[in-house]
Amino acid sequence: MLLEIRGLVKRFGDVVAVDHVNLEVQEGEIFGLLGPNGAGKTTILNMLMGLSRIDDGEIIVFGKDIARQAAVVKGNIGIVPQELAIYEDLTAWENVAFFGKLYGLRGSELTKRVGEALEFAGLSDKAKDFPRKFSGGMKRRLNIACAVVHRPKLLVMDEPTVGIDPQSRNHIMGAVKEIHRQGTTILYTSHYMEEVEEICTQIVIMDQGRVIARGTKEELTELVSTENRLVLELSAANFTIVDEIKKISGVKECAIEDKVLTVLTTKNNHIISKMIDEITATGTEVYSLNVQKPTLESVFLTLTGRTLRD
Repeated sequence: MLLEIRGLVKRFGDVVAVDHVNLEVQEGEIFGLLGPNGAGKTTILNMLMGLSRIDDGEIIVFGKDIARQAAVVKGNIGIVPQELAIYEDLTAWENVAFFGKLYGLRGSELTKRVGEALEFAGLSDKAKDFPRKFSGGMKRRLNIACAVVHRPKLLVMDEPTVGIDPQSRNHIMGAVKEIHRQGTTILYTSHYMEEVEEICTQIVIMDQGRVIARGTKEELTELVSTENRLVLELSAANFTIVDEIKKISGVKECAIEDKVLTVLTTKNNHIISKMIDEITATGTEVYSLNVQKPTLESVFLTLTGRTLRD
């Protein structure tokens, strides 16, 4: 196990920001912490990085207790914080070199690694430029270069795409996938549902300091998968079809617009065959059938009673 969090608690006065959280991150995963602002995600990362004291519980990284052996552990962790951690009076090259030196890189090895990190972040042509001239997305990419220059075993990314343009977001998503492909384990927090769905191999949903669900995307959506939404494209609009389909046991809603029939049903494969029989009995052909599965957004709404960005 690369990372174990056991019974973790953090209080701020009377507020319990992290409430007895247990997590396990296997080597090679992209592990997503999903939840709204205030869910406790960043507080957990701050304790992992030694920026906040642990009130109760423990964090074990690479088999070592972070509270007792932080110096040994931190050399193998890269951090992309929510707030930018770069120096605007240093060039891009100097920024990455500074962080490389903090991790013990020197001489020709430092020069090589800095060049690789800037190339990885798509900033090789900006090596001599100062970050104050950069866009928000370029600054985020420089942050990533600083975090990966020492080739960490564990990369912690806390909301790395907040407030940036779509092009930079796509670049960062591609970078995360490439870092993972190279063997780095990634702990990724976000309140952008689509990012977590795209890249994470394991997902934990948090709310109000607690873990409320965990699993793969497929396992989480299965939690609330009691209904199917079916979208059928027909050869012709026929309102008689709607009346007949509504009579089928398990059909909750049915509507037709132009030649598109939308049906909400309980999860039962037999309903689909009965529907098709009713449609074809009217002489209408089914051109296509699409079963729309639940999304992580619907999982979150079901579990918490609100949308992710509320």
